[in-house]
Amino acid sequence: MANVQTLDPSASPLDYYGWELRRLRETAGLSQAQLGEIIFCTGSLIGQIETTRKLPTRDFSERVDAALGTDGVFSRLMGLVLRSQLPTWFQPYAEMEARATYISTYQAQLVYGLLQTEGYARAVLATGMPDDLDGLLAARMERQRILERARPPLAWAILDEAVLHRPIGGHEVMRTQLARLLEFTANRWMRIQVLPFVAGEHASLDGSFTTMRFEDDPDIIYTEDLISGHMTASPDTVREASLRYAHLQAAALSVEDSAALIARVMEERYADRPRPEERAVA
Repeated sequence: MANVQTLDPSASPLDYYGWELRRLRETAGLSQAQLGEIIFCTGSLIGQIETTRKLPTRDFSERVDAALGTDGVFSRLMGLVLRSQLPTWFQPYAEMEARATYISTYQAQLVYGLLQTEGYARAVLATGMPDDLDGLLAARMERQRILERARPPLAWAILDEAVLHRPIGGHEVMRTQLARLLEFTANRWMRIQVLPFVAGEHASLDGSFTTMRFEDDPDIIYTEDLISGHMTASPDTVREASLRYAHLQAAALSVEDSAALIARVMEERYADRPRPEERAVA
């Protein structure tokens, strides 16, 4: 059994969270069971979070802040805690993504991570057979909070038409996911285009890539291979990626026509279907 007293608060954001939760709880003179009663959870859950055996949630953090009068300490820690759950190789990208003022991406296989619904993201992440699927899912959903800022980054996503047809998670998940994409039709910060099959060969047959721009730092190009990601600020690479992206935008459907295609695929491929027993009754 892990002992919270052995935690090193400098070991990780999660260790610091557990260590600080225990310290502030004891300062308030509360047992785990007493704090659990105040915030409507079990003392056992409090203990599991204090010993890093359970990942806290944002809702849990907000309730702890209110109960212990910590002025939002645990809510502010959640971003660091969830980011630490991402694969080590991906964490630098997530940090840069959170700082970017403009993001443009071409995705050949999947819906862009910032646009994924929870059901779609769960199905995608499960393919890697992770030890902590819930932790990875929470971290991916946390990344999307940058789109909820008062002034989010400007973003442009080009999705290959194949992304719309690949049934990740099944019909219901895909229908919800495509509906989510359509919600951005009127969004002033996010634009979505679809690169149709009829475009044939195009400027990024080599695969997906993302460009990030910043207030004061050089642009960065991000790509992934089978097991890791790669970032570069090489001017030559940035220039080549910008040229390719311009060609992709020219070959893709307009934002309006893209939305129409997404809606059509959603209805034709992922429309609600009656269950076998319902058809039998009919």
